[in-house]
Amino acid sequence: MANEDLERGGGMKNRGNNGHPPGYYSSTYYAEASETHWTSWLIPMFVVANVAVFVVVMYVNDCPKKNTGIEGACVAKFLRRLSFQPLRENPLFGPSSSTLEKLGGLEWDKVVYGDQGWRLVTCIWLHAGVIHLLANMLSLVFIGIRLEQQFGFVRIGIIYLVSGFGGSILSSLFIQRNISVGASGALFGLLGAMLSELITNWSIYTNKAAALFTLVVIIAINLAVGILPHVDNFAHIGGFLTGFLLGFILLLRPQFGWVKRQHRPADAHVKSKHKVYQYVFWLVAMALLIVGFIVGLVMLFRGENGNDHCSWCHYLSCVPTSKWKCDN
Repeated sequence: MANEDLERGGGMKNRGNNGHPPGYYSSTYYAEASETHWTSWLIPMFVVANVAVFVVVMYVNDCPKKNTGIEGACVAKFLRRLSFQPLRENPLFGPSSSTLEKLGGLEWDKVVYGDQGWRLVTCIWLHAGVIHLLANMLSLVFIGIRLEQQFGFVRIGIIYLVSGFGGSILSSLFIQRNISVGASGALFGLLGAMLSELITNWSIYTNKAAALFTLVVIIAINLAVGILPHVDNFAHIGGFLTGFLLGFILLLRPQFGWVKRQHRPADAHVKSKHKVYQYVFWLVAMALLIVGFIVGLVMLFRGENGNDHCSWCHYLSCVPTSKWKCDN
């Protein structure tokens, strides 16, 4: 993409088992038969919504009419109004930077000084091109459908949307000279929630170590991809941290003794629904989440630059090499 655009991720790596690490959801779970299993409809709706928004963006972009020809000819002209910008301008087969900016791409200056805070949300539904869209939507299907089946649309929907918002806040604090778009901050939120769910429900899973190791490796690889240029890794990190904390709050599972209480004699001792450490995680995560959002929003709307408070943090989003340079 042109220098003005930052793509939020190239999608999660393929991981088998419907997008989950081996042994994670395939592990024998004591309450599998007694738990409610929801039908996944919200995640497919999110996919449809993202695709529909991309079509609208391309319609508004109207390359044949608006392209000046400086960067080359429109790509896939048979699509007419929906044809893509020249590859020299956008190699991801998508719209121009100005179109993304016009339709809600995340831009720090407009959020802080233009009273356009809504861009913190709208940018989650925009994508830089077909490749960007496909990578993120495939990842959303692999990760989100299984999570929604396990925990329901309300909790997974909250994690997805709030994580995307958290990713936008962190991105705005550190990326202040480029446009940022994409759903991968929300996707990393789902990954973070998977990790905290495994931790807080540690005692009820088998193959714990293998599941944890595999999930950590997957997360590390995908965050490492974010150090490439034109990828907004701050949105990934912000989304991941938000989802990680939300997982402790929203994805607690009851303990074995509590779930099976209905099969015990009336005078039998029944274990509490959750363990003490789960309540501790819940309280700490809630406090950190509230404080994090308050501090982040206050810093953002005061116009502060996160790089002024962390001289090395820019390396989290791009590491310069002999092959490429990093700016902002």
